[in-house]
Amino acid sequence: MARSGRLSGEAGLEGAALPSAPAPSAPPLGSRSRRFLPLASFLVLIGLWAAAAALAEAPRTLPGPLAVFEAGVRELAAGELLHHLAATLARVAASFAIAMAVGTAVGILMGRLAPADEFGRPWLLLALNMPALVTIVLCYIWIGLIEAAAITAVALNKIPNVAVTVREGARALDKGLLEMAQAFAVPRGRVLAHLVLPQLAPYLLAAARSGLALVWKIVLVVELLGRPNGVGFQIHTAFQLFDVATILAYALAFVAIVQLVEWAGLEPLARRVERWRR
Repeated sequence: MARSGRLSGEAGLEGAALPSAPAPSAPPLGSRSRRFLPLASFLVLIGLWAAAAALAEAPRTLPGPLAVFEAGVRELAAGELLHHLAATLARVAASFAIAMAVGTAVGILMGRLAPADEFGRPWLLLALNMPALVTIVLCYIWIGLIEAAAITAVALNKIPNVAVTVREGARALDKGLLEMAQAFAVPRGRVLAHLVLPQLAPYLLAAARSGLALVWKIVLVVELLGRPNGVGFQIHTAFQLFDVATILAYALAFVAIVQLVEWAGLEPLARRVERWRR
């Protein structure tokens, strides 16, 4: 009797449906299509621009995308576009490098030494609140209408922003690692290269990204006021001729170059920094 009960119980267990393993979750619906959202957004922007230009029916004050493209091709064929883009890029690179180097040094000093922070804070506040136009005009007056004045003016406008960002990173450095390096008498150069700069990398990257967008805009103002070439100079010339298509052609060409630098340089660097932090 007991045996038959056990057999019937086993048969019941065999007949029972075992819970199946959970099926692998499918990728979210539309995850692949999200990759094309930036392109779709860009096409929508172009379409709205073209529609607004068509409704305005004022090609001189609001040219459409095709008119701006034709103006850019015309400037490129004449050799003017590449010449002035190169001049502006050289100024952006020089002033950006100076601002990052000086601002990083000042930020580390103020972040690690309290007396330096107290002493430099009024200078930093003054520089942060000084209008960029005033700095540019004063540099042209004091130094002269030369290339050094233009680069100095742009760098002076960016250095405070870099210093503030890097100062916050210097304050957040791991004190334990620094004390360990000091206990083992690690040379200062190696401490800077292997401990300080890797921890500051996210802050430096943030300063570089915001700085690139700021520097090139200030460079255009510098060129508009006192340089004989560059994108800013050409925009000023086109403004005097009321040539909006040429203004937009030069502006969009330089925006495309800056965006290319972002995609090809800063974004891969950001991914590398994230891998290091993990």
